[in-house]
Amino acid sequence: MAVPSPAELRGLLLSEARRLGFSRARIATVPPNAPGGTAFAAMVHSSRTAEMDWMGRGMSPRLNPSELLPQASSVLVLGVNYRWPRPPDPGGLTGKVSCYAWGRDYHNLVSKRLRKLCASLRREGVASFWSVDARPLVERAWAQRAGLGYVGRNCMVIVPGEGSFLFLGAVLIDAPAVADPALSGGLLQHCGRCTRCHDICPTAAFTGDGQLDAALCISTLTIEHRSVIPPTLARQCGRWVFGCDLCQDVCPHNHRPPTSLELDFQPRDGHAWLDLEWVLSTQDDALEAALVGSPLRRPKAWGLKRNALVVLANLGRSEGIALAETAQSHPHPVVQAQARQTLRRLSLG
Repeated sequence: MAVPSPAELRGLLLSEARRLGFSRARIATVPPNAPGGTAFAAMVHSSRTAEMDWMGRGMSPRLNPSELLPQASSVLVLGVNYRWPRPPDPGGLTGKVSCYAWGRDYHNLVSKRLRKLCASLRREGVASFWSVDARPLVERAWAQRAGLGYVGRNCMVIVPGEGSFLFLGAVLIDAPAVADPALSGGLLQHCGRCTRCHDICPTAAFTGDGQLDAALCISTLTIEHRSVIPPTLARQCGRWVFGCDLCQDVCPHNHRPPTSLELDFQPRDGHAWLDLEWVLSTQDDALEAALVGSPLRRPKAWGLKRNALVVLANLGRSEGIALAETAQSHPHPVVQAQARQTLRRLSLG
Protein backbone atom coordinates (compact mmCIF):
# COMPACT_ATOMS: atom_id res chain seq x y z
CA MET A 1 0.00 0.00 0.00
CA ALA A 2 1.39 3.40 -0.98
CA VAL A 3 1.70 5.81 1.92
CA PRO A 4 -0.13 9.11 1.27
CA SER A 5 1.98 12.04 0.14
CA PRO A 6 2.59 14.84 2.69
CA ALA A 7 -0.18 16.92 1.11
CA GLU A 8 -2.58 13.96 0.95
CA LEU A 9 -1.85 13.03 4.55
CA ARG A 10 -2.51 16.59 5.67
CA GLY A 11 -5.85 16.55 3.90
CA LEU A 12 -6.76 13.22 5.48
CA LEU A 13 -5.82 14.37 8.98
CA LEU A 14 -7.78 17.61 8.79
CA SER A 15 -10.86 16.02 7.24
CA GLU A 16 -10.90 13.28 9.87
CA ALA A 17 -10.49 15.87 12.64
CA ARG A 18 -13.53 17.78 11.32
CA ARG A 19 -15.56 14.59 10.89
CA LEU A 20 -14.87 13.51 14.45
CA GLY A 21 -15.92 16.87 15.90
CA PHE A 22 -12.64 18.49 16.96
CA SER A 23 -12.80 22.27 17.26
CA ARG A 24 -9.19 22.81 16.20
CA ALA A 25 -6.54 20.82 14.36
CA ARG A 26 -2.93 21.74 13.57
CA ILE A 27 0.05 19.77 12.31
CA ALA A 28 3.74 20.03 13.23
CA THR A 29 6.93 18.18 12.41
CA VAL A 30 8.61 16.06 15.07
CA PRO A 31 12.02 17.50 16.03
CA PRO A 32 14.93 15.45 17.45
CA ASN A 33 14.17 16.77 20.94
CA ALA A 34 10.53 16.87 22.00
CA PRO A 35 9.09 20.33 22.69
CA GLY A 36 8.51 21.01 26.36
CA GLY A 37 10.93 18.30 27.39
CA THR A 38 13.38 20.58 29.15
CA ALA A 39 10.65 22.35 31.12
CA PHE A 40 9.02 19.02 32.01
CA ALA A 41 12.30 17.57 33.26
CA ALA A 42 12.96 20.71 35.30
CA MET A 43 9.53 20.39 36.92
CA VAL A 44 10.21 16.77 37.87
CA HIS A 45 13.76 17.36 39.13
CA SER A 46 12.70 20.38 41.22
CA SER A 47 9.95 18.32 42.91
CA ARG A 48 7.11 20.47 41.61
CA THR A 49 4.96 17.46 40.71
CA ALA A 50 3.43 16.97 44.19
CA GLU A 51 2.38 13.32 44.68
CA MET A 52 2.12 12.64 40.94
CA ASP A 53 5.06 10.24 40.78
CA TRP A 54 3.86 8.93 37.42
CA MET A 55 5.15 12.14 35.85
CA GLY A 56 8.73 11.23 36.73
CA ARG A 57 8.27 7.60 35.69
CA GLY A 58 6.98 8.71 32.30
CA MET A 59 9.63 11.34 31.66
CA SER A 60 11.75 9.41 29.15
CA PRO A 61 9.11 9.05 26.38
CA ARG A 62 8.07 12.67 26.92
CA LEU A 63 11.63 13.66 26.07
CA ASN A 64 12.01 11.18 23.23
CA PRO A 65 8.78 10.50 21.30
CA SER A 66 10.49 7.82 19.19
CA GLU A 67 10.08 5.56 22.24
CA LEU A 68 6.34 5.80 21.64
CA LEU A 69 6.45 5.60 17.85
CA PRO A 70 9.69 4.79 16.03
CA GLN A 71 10.14 6.96 12.93
CA ALA A 72 7.61 9.52 14.18
CA SER A 73 7.84 12.46 11.81
CA SER A 74 4.56 14.39 12.20
CA VAL A 75 2.16 15.23 15.01
CA LEU A 76 -1.48 16.18 14.76
CA VAL A 77 -2.62 18.36 17.68
CA LEU A 78 -6.36 18.61 18.33
CA GLY A 79 -8.54 20.76 20.52
CA VAL A 80 -12.15 20.46 21.73
CA ASN A 81 -13.90 23.46 23.27
CA TYR A 82 -15.60 22.51 26.54
CA ARG A 83 -16.81 25.73 28.18
CA TRP A 84 -20.51 26.15 28.94
CA PRO A 85 -22.03 29.04 30.93
CA ARG A 86 -21.83 28.38 34.66
CA PRO A 87 -25.23 27.67 36.25
CA PRO A 88 -26.33 30.16 38.94
CA ASP A 89 -24.94 29.76 42.45
CA PRO A 90 -27.60 27.91 44.48
CA GLY A 91 -26.08 29.08 47.77
CA GLY A 92 -26.40 27.01 50.91
CA LEU A 93 -24.02 24.15 51.63
CA THR A 94 -22.67 23.78 48.13
CA GLY A 95 -19.17 23.63 46.67
CA LYS A 96 -17.89 24.95 43.37
CA VAL A 97 -16.70 22.56 40.63
CA SER A 98 -14.22 23.36 37.85
CA CYS A 99 -16.11 23.74 34.59
CA TYR A 100 -14.20 20.95 32.84
CA ALA A 101 -15.89 18.43 35.16
CA TRP A 102 -19.52 19.45 34.71
CA GLY A 103 -20.28 16.85 32.06
CA ARG A 104 -18.80 13.67 30.64
CA ASP A 105 -15.21 12.73 31.39
CA TYR A 106 -13.21 14.15 28.47
CA HIS A 107 -10.71 11.28 28.61
CA ASN A 108 -13.47 8.95 27.44
CA LEU A 109 -14.83 11.19 24.69
CA VAL A 110 -11.53 12.43 23.25
CA SER A 111 -9.75 9.07 23.43
CA LYS A 112 -12.62 7.37 21.60
CA ARG A 113 -12.30 9.89 18.77
CA LEU A 114 -8.53 9.55 18.64
CA ARG A 115 -8.78 5.77 18.38
CA LYS A 116 -11.13 6.20 15.41
CA LEU A 117 -8.72 8.62 13.79
CA CYS A 118 -5.81 6.23 14.25
CA ALA A 119 -7.89 3.42 12.75
CA SER A 120 -8.39 5.56 9.64
CA LEU A 121 -4.63 6.07 9.44
CA ARG A 122 -3.99 2.32 9.73
CA ARG A 123 -6.23 1.73 6.74
CA GLU A 124 -3.92 4.06 4.81
CA GLY A 125 -0.83 2.18 5.92
CA VAL A 126 0.22 4.86 8.43
CA ALA A 127 1.22 3.99 12.02
CA SER A 128 0.37 6.35 14.88
CA PHE A 129 0.25 6.82 18.65
CA TRP A 130 -2.46 8.90 20.30
CA SER A 131 -2.38 10.76 23.61
CA VAL A 132 -4.84 12.63 25.77
CA ASP A 133 -3.59 13.92 29.12
CA ALA A 134 -2.72 10.69 30.90
CA ARG A 135 -0.40 9.26 28.21
CA PRO A 136 3.26 10.32 27.94
CA LEU A 137 3.22 13.36 25.67
CA VAL A 138 3.37 17.00 26.77
CA GLU A 139 0.34 18.00 24.71
CA ARG A 140 0.52 21.71 25.50
CA ALA A 141 4.09 21.96 24.21
CA TRP A 142 3.13 20.19 20.98
CA ALA A 143 0.12 22.49 20.67
CA GLN A 144 2.42 25.50 20.81
CA ARG A 145 4.79 23.98 18.25
CA ALA A 146 1.85 23.32 15.91
CA GLY A 147 0.60 26.88 16.26
CA LEU A 148 -2.70 25.89 17.89
CA GLY A 149 -2.02 28.39 20.70
CA TYR A 150 0.71 29.47 23.06
CA VAL A 151 1.50 28.39 26.61
CA GLY A 152 0.53 31.34 28.78
CA ARG A 153 1.71 32.65 32.08
CA ASN A 154 -0.85 30.35 33.77
CA CYS A 155 0.58 27.22 32.06
CA MET A 156 -2.54 26.84 29.90
CA VAL A 157 -2.62 26.69 26.11
CA ILE A 158 -4.30 29.92 25.07
CA VAL A 159 -5.77 30.63 21.65
CA PRO A 160 -5.34 34.42 21.33
CA GLY A 161 -8.70 36.15 21.54
CA GLU A 162 -10.59 32.89 22.13
CA GLY A 163 -9.18 31.59 25.38
CA SER A 164 -8.01 28.38 26.99
CA PHE A 165 -11.11 26.31 27.71
CA LEU A 166 -10.25 23.44 25.41
CA PHE A 167 -9.18 19.83 25.85
CA LEU A 168 -6.09 18.75 23.95
CA GLY A 169 -5.18 15.55 22.18
CA ALA A 170 -2.15 14.65 20.09
CA VAL A 171 -1.36 11.97 17.55
CA LEU A 172 2.19 11.01 16.59
CA ILE A 173 2.41 9.81 12.98
CA ASP A 174 5.22 7.89 11.28
CA ALA A 175 4.79 9.66 7.93
CA PRO A 176 5.42 13.28 6.89
CA ALA A 177 2.48 15.66 6.53
CA VAL A 178 2.53 19.28 5.40
CA ALA A 179 2.86 21.25 8.65
CA ASP A 180 1.26 24.47 9.85
CA PRO A 181 3.34 27.54 10.70
CA ALA A 182 4.05 28.22 14.34
CA LEU A 183 2.00 30.95 16.04
CA SER A 184 3.82 34.25 15.81
CA GLY A 185 4.85 35.68 19.14
CA GLY A 186 4.55 33.94 22.47
CA LEU A 187 3.93 34.60 26.12
CA LEU A 188 5.65 37.98 26.17
CA GLN A 189 3.62 39.20 23.20
CA HIS A 190 0.22 37.69 23.99
CA CYS A 191 0.29 37.90 27.80
CA GLY A 192 2.33 41.10 27.83
CA ARG A 193 2.57 42.55 31.30
CA CYS A 194 -0.68 40.96 32.48
CA THR A 195 -0.25 38.93 35.67
CA ARG A 196 -3.91 38.50 36.64
CA CYS A 197 -3.61 34.71 36.76
CA HIS A 198 -0.66 34.87 39.17
CA ASP A 199 -2.23 37.62 41.26
CA ILE A 200 -5.52 35.80 41.85
CA CYS A 201 -4.07 32.41 42.81
CA PRO A 202 -4.92 32.01 46.52
CA THR A 203 -2.04 29.61 47.19
CA ALA A 204 0.66 31.39 45.14
CA ALA A 205 1.15 28.18 43.16
CA PHE A 206 2.88 29.86 40.21
CA THR A 207 6.65 29.87 40.56
CA GLY A 208 7.35 31.76 37.34
CA ASP A 209 5.98 32.40 33.86
CA GLY A 210 4.51 29.10 32.68
CA GLN A 211 5.71 27.37 35.84
CA LEU A 212 3.63 25.81 38.59
CA ASP A 213 4.25 24.08 41.90
CA ALA A 214 1.58 21.39 41.69
CA ALA A 215 1.66 20.79 45.45
CA LEU A 216 0.16 24.27 45.96
CA CYS A 217 -2.40 24.16 43.15
CA ILE A 218 -6.03 23.89 44.32
CA SER A 219 -6.79 21.55 41.42
CA THR A 220 -4.04 19.18 42.54
CA LEU A 221 -5.05 19.45 46.19
CA THR A 222 -8.69 18.55 45.49
CA ILE A 223 -8.10 15.91 42.80
CA GLU A 224 -4.67 14.25 43.02
CA HIS A 225 -3.65 14.87 46.66
CA ARG A 226 -4.06 11.75 48.78
CA SER A 227 -3.70 13.13 52.29
CA VAL A 228 -5.36 15.61 54.62
CA ILE A 229 -5.33 19.13 53.20
CA PRO A 230 -3.31 21.24 55.68
CA PRO A 231 -5.25 24.05 57.45
CA THR A 232 -3.55 26.96 55.68
CA LEU A 233 -4.11 25.50 52.23
CA ALA A 234 -7.61 24.32 53.18
CA ARG A 235 -8.62 27.91 53.99
CA GLN A 236 -7.33 29.05 50.62
CA CYS A 237 -9.45 26.51 48.77
CA GLY A 238 -12.53 28.63 49.44
CA ARG A 239 -15.60 26.96 47.93
CA TRP A 240 -13.65 24.88 45.41
CA VAL A 241 -14.71 21.29 46.09
CA PHE A 242 -13.19 19.94 42.86
CA GLY A 243 -10.62 21.72 40.74
CA CYS A 244 -10.23 25.46 40.24
CA ASP A 245 -10.83 27.86 37.34
CA LEU A 246 -9.52 31.11 38.82
CA CYS A 247 -6.42 31.51 36.66
CA GLN A 248 -8.51 30.93 33.53
CA ASP A 249 -11.50 33.01 34.55
CA VAL A 250 -9.44 36.17 34.94
CA CYS A 251 -7.46 35.76 31.70
CA PRO A 252 -8.34 38.56 29.24
CA HIS A 253 -8.35 36.02 26.41
CA ASN A 254 -11.25 34.28 28.19
CA HIS A 255 -13.48 37.34 28.43
CA ARG A 256 -15.90 35.75 25.95
CA PRO A 257 -14.97 32.10 25.43
CA PRO A 258 -16.82 30.22 22.69
CA THR A 259 -19.60 28.00 24.03
CA SER A 260 -18.89 24.35 23.42
CA LEU A 261 -20.88 22.50 20.77
CA GLU A 262 -20.42 19.27 22.73
CA LEU A 263 -23.63 18.34 24.53
CA ASP A 264 -21.63 15.79 26.54
CA PHE A 265 -19.82 18.66 28.27
CA GLN A 266 -22.88 20.67 29.28
CA PRO A 267 -23.52 20.79 33.06
CA ARG A 268 -25.17 17.72 34.49
CA ASP A 269 -27.68 18.41 37.23
CA GLY A 270 -25.85 19.24 40.45
CA HIS A 271 -22.35 18.90 38.96
CA ALA A 272 -21.40 22.57 38.70
CA TRP A 273 -22.29 23.14 42.36
CA LEU A 274 -22.01 20.02 44.49
CA ASP A 275 -24.44 19.55 47.36
CA LEU A 276 -22.06 18.97 50.26
CA GLU A 277 -24.68 17.30 52.45
CA TRP A 278 -25.41 14.81 49.65
CA VAL A 279 -21.71 14.06 49.21
CA LEU A 280 -21.12 13.49 52.91
CA SER A 281 -24.30 11.57 53.68
CA THR A 282 -24.20 9.20 50.69
CA GLN A 283 -22.49 5.83 51.07
CA ASP A 284 -19.18 5.64 49.20
CA ASP A 285 -20.22 2.99 46.70
CA ALA A 286 -23.49 4.79 45.97
CA LEU A 287 -21.65 8.09 45.54
CA GLU A 288 -19.21 6.63 43.04
CA ALA A 289 -22.03 4.88 41.20
CA ALA A 290 -23.89 8.20 40.89
CA LEU A 291 -20.79 9.78 39.32
CA VAL A 292 -20.02 7.12 36.70
CA GLY A 293 -18.69 8.76 33.54
CA SER A 294 -17.83 11.98 35.35
CA PRO A 295 -14.38 13.42 36.17
CA LEU A 296 -15.72 13.86 39.71
CA ARG A 297 -14.88 10.21 40.38
CA ARG A 298 -11.14 10.88 40.10
CA PRO A 299 -10.44 11.56 43.84
CA LYS A 300 -12.69 8.63 44.81
CA ALA A 301 -15.56 8.97 47.25
CA TRP A 302 -13.33 9.51 50.28
CA GLY A 303 -11.38 12.27 48.49
CA LEU A 304 -14.55 14.05 47.47
CA LYS A 305 -15.80 13.84 51.08
CA ARG A 306 -12.50 15.27 52.33
CA ASN A 307 -12.96 18.18 49.92
CA ALA A 308 -16.55 18.68 51.04
CA LEU A 309 -15.35 18.96 54.63
CA VAL A 310 -12.80 21.61 53.59
CA VAL A 311 -15.53 23.69 51.98
CA LEU A 312 -17.83 23.22 54.99
CA ALA A 313 -15.14 24.73 57.20
CA ASN A 314 -14.65 27.63 54.79
CA LEU A 315 -18.38 28.34 54.66
CA GLY A 316 -18.33 28.59 58.45
CA ARG A 317 -22.01 27.73 58.86
CA SER A 318 -23.32 25.95 61.93
CA GLU A 319 -25.25 23.44 59.78
CA GLY A 320 -21.91 21.93 58.86
CA ILE A 321 -21.14 20.80 62.40
CA ALA A 322 -23.43 17.77 62.39
CA LEU A 323 -22.11 16.65 59.01
CA ALA A 324 -18.51 16.92 60.19
CA GLU A 325 -19.30 15.06 63.41
CA THR A 326 -20.80 12.17 61.43
CA ALA A 327 -17.80 12.16 59.05
CA GLN A 328 -15.51 11.38 61.99
CA SER A 329 -16.76 7.79 61.83
CA HIS A 330 -16.00 7.35 58.12
CA PRO A 331 -13.74 4.31 57.54
CA HIS A 332 -11.05 6.29 55.70
CA PRO A 333 -8.52 7.93 58.06
CA VAL A 334 -8.08 10.99 55.81
CA VAL A 335 -11.82 11.75 56.02
CA GLN A 336 -11.70 11.31 59.79
CA ALA A 337 -8.76 13.69 60.15
CA GLN A 338 -10.28 16.28 57.80
CA ALA A 339 -13.54 16.10 59.78
CA ARG A 340 -11.66 16.84 63.00
CA GLN A 341 -9.95 19.79 61.35
CA THR A 342 -13.32 21.09 60.14
CA LEU A 343 -14.87 20.74 63.60
CA ARG A 344 -11.98 22.65 65.17
CA ARG A 345 -12.42 25.48 62.73
CA LEU A 346 -16.21 25.59 63.06
CA SER A 347 -15.99 25.53 66.85
CA LEU A 348 -13.77 28.61 66.73
CA GLY A 349 -16.50 30.44 64.88
